Amino acid sequence: MTEEVKGMEQPEAPQLGLNDIATMVQIIDLVSRRGGFEGTELEAVGGMRSRIVSFLQAAQDAQGQQGEGQLPVDGVAEVDADEAEVVLDGE
Repeated sequence: MTEEVKGMEQPEAPQLGLNDIATMVQIIDLVSRRGGFEGTELEAVGGMRSRIVSFLQAAQDAQGQQGEGQLPVDGVAEVDADEAEVVLDGE
C-alpha cells in the first residue's frame, strides 16, 4: 500500500505571480470606476489596494526590475475601463 502512495504524484499547488497581484489592483480600479463598491466598503477596498501596491513596489525593488520587465503598478489608476484587458465572469 505504501508503494501506491509513493508512486502517486502530488498535484501542483496553485501559483500566484506578481503580475496576477498587479492585475488585482487593475480589477479594483475597474470595479470602482463602474460603481461596484458601496460607500461603506470603500475604506476597506482602498486600504487593500494600497497594501497590494506597496507589496508590489517592494517586490519590484527587491528583484531590481526595471524597463520592460516592470510590473504595471505605476499608473494603474489611469487604465481606461473601456480599454482594460480584465475579463470578469458574467461580462
